Amino acid sequence: MKSKIYTSILIVLFSLQLNAQEVLTKKEALQLALENNYGIKLANNNVKIAENNSSIYNSRYLPTASFNAGANYNNSNFDISNHDGTSNSINGAETKTYNASINANYVIFDGLGRKYNYKQLKETHNLSELQAKETIENTYLQLFNVYYQIARLTENTTNLKEALSITKQRLQRAKYQYDYGQANKLEVLNAEVDINNDSINLINANQQVKNAKRDLNLILNKEDQDLNYNVDTQVDFNDLLNYEGLLIKAKENNTIIKQTDQNIAISELNLKINKANFLPTVGLSSSYGWNKSDNPVTSFQAGSEVTGLNAGLNLSWNIFDGGNTKTRVNNAKIAIENQQLIKQQQTANLETTLQNTWDAYQNQLYILKAQEQNVFTAQNNFERTEERFKIGQVSSVEFRQAQINLLNSKTAVNNAKYDAKLIEIELLQLSGQLLDVEF
Repeated sequence: MKSKIYTSILIVLFSLQLNAQEVLTKKEALQLALENNYGIKLANNNVKIAENNSSIYNSRYLPTASFNAGANYNNSNFDISNHDGTSNSINGAETKTYNASINANYVIFDGLGRKYNYKQLKETHNLSELQAKETIENTYLQLFNVYYQIARLTENTTNLKEALSITKQRLQRAKYQYDYGQANKLEVLNAEVDINNDSINLINANQQVKNAKRDLNLILNKEDQDLNYNVDTQVDFNDLLNYEGLLIKAKENNTIIKQTDQNIAISELNLKINKANFLPTVGLSSSYGWNKSDNPVTSFQAGSEVTGLNAGLNLSWNIFDGGNTKTRVNNAKIAIENQQLIKQQQTANLETTLQNTWDAYQNQLYILKAQEQNVFTAQNNFERTEERFKIGQVSSVEFRQAQINLLNSKTAVNNAKYDAKLIEIELLQLSGQLLDVEF
């Protein structure tokens, strides 16, 4: 008896806590994920790296400049023999030299290689943005799977609480009838067993809600692991186009297809970069230098100081490199063909996946309507059975079956509702519209 009282107190406390909890809306959850999710952070950092790589500083369009300076000291001893047979020695002959120069180099023409390389870097940056978008889309899917799981379990928990409340009323009625001799002990025992079962189901459901909230906290990368919040159980369906309209949007906006288009563009530029090696390179170099020396007595000059400007134009043409460039060009052509084949394959997969998902969505919407009708029917059946139970025209077993039927129909309609919504989100992702929809 004490355990049943304790269970009832827990349920009441949980109900009061549930009412006091704040609601984490879908919009707020998405905002937290965009700000805190590890995968999205990594993807955004990769975009920043690609942006840095595509800047003018990494394009080889700018000239290079350098400064060089140095000093040397030499101390030598000389033994000198002259042609007339005389000789002399010089000890500690010092030589000092100093130099400094500023150098600049600029490539005027490199066969258009840097032009295509710069464009390729830009396309790589665009590809990284699409990869980040794909990461965000996948995070959206993961988030909504868990978010709607919490919503599903929350509504199922509410239904289980209602079922437990009805069973308690039935137990109370059975006790009154037993006390007044209108029912046997079996009715009371059956009601107690049903209360225990309903209480266990409710406790398990509450634990499932907590587990799902922890999963959501992990996706949101929340600093605290607070579970004292609810989610929005309202589900609104978008007015999607027909299958043909979705297919057109998918071929135009699907993130995977667009990434393949970027890879084709990158491969085409890579071909042009390799072809540029067939052409000559023209460069300009210049320097301004200063040189000074202090010579020993053994030198013809006591010292010198030279300053001057030097400039030159140079041309380099690798006429034959053993066929390396030709091999790279041929491989680049094959790489383009491979990317085009990949796009054809992905387009075929997309059409099949979209058709299957669209059919599943239509079926789920039909199931949802059918389940809603089942709830209406089960509710009417339960209410009528309850009335007849109160006047003793049906047994507690029949009443319990009507109660279970109603509970199962409510659970089924919740499952159908959230399953349909998750399939709709998959359709939005496939058609490239997921990030454009307000949730």
